Amino acid sequence: MPDLAGELIRGETVLLKTFFLGIVLGLAAAAGALYAIPVVDQVREASIVKVTPNGGNSETFHINVPMDRIVLGDAGQAGAVPPGLKWPTDEVLANVRAELFKIRNARDAVVGVAVRAAATSQENSVIDWVLHLPARGSLFVNMDVAPLEGGFRIGEIASGSREFAPLSGFMTERWIQNDSNEEDAPAGRIELSATYVGQLDPLETAETVE
Repeated sequence: MPDLAGELIRGETVLLKTFFLGIVLGLAAAAGALYAIPVVDQVREASIVKVTPNGGNSETFHINVPMDRIVLGDAGQAGAVPPGLKWPTDEVLANVRAELFKIRNARDAVVGVAVRAAATSQENSVIDWVLHLPARGSLFVNMDVAPLEGGFRIGEIASGSREFAPLSGFMTERWIQNDSNEEDAPAGRIELSATYVGQLDPLETAETVE
């Protein structure tokens, strides 16, 4: 993971990296707890994979906000999730925001969890995603902070485990506002579209869409 800012003193940088490592380890612990706590349905959903023109594969996940948000931690955020969450008061974490979500496939079935960690400083900013699909493995994505035209962010798939271990590629992040007037509808959704380069060998049944 890149340093948050070049001018941070060494002790602060170590603290920040330790904090982000704790987020990732916490995600792993949460994934283990899913077998005991019914946050995510453990039924192995078939992965919905599309074949891209260059011969790679892609698939799309989404997060319904706010109902799929499990944890929200932010020093400047009044509405912490769950209510009463105590965010660390260390100065180096003052501009760090971390969120834990349930993630859904194209059929709106919950297939895993994801952490989004964002941090800013005077000279640098970081946005990272960790996606964990219990039936398939995990993805770590380092996003470009500046959004592209159309509101997209794009990031590199830096590493993965199990099914995703041999893959490289990229992922886009996009916020889609919900303009419907339906009762109990989400405020919107975060769309995550992953494009894989390499041989995708699903650990479970895959539904391929040309």
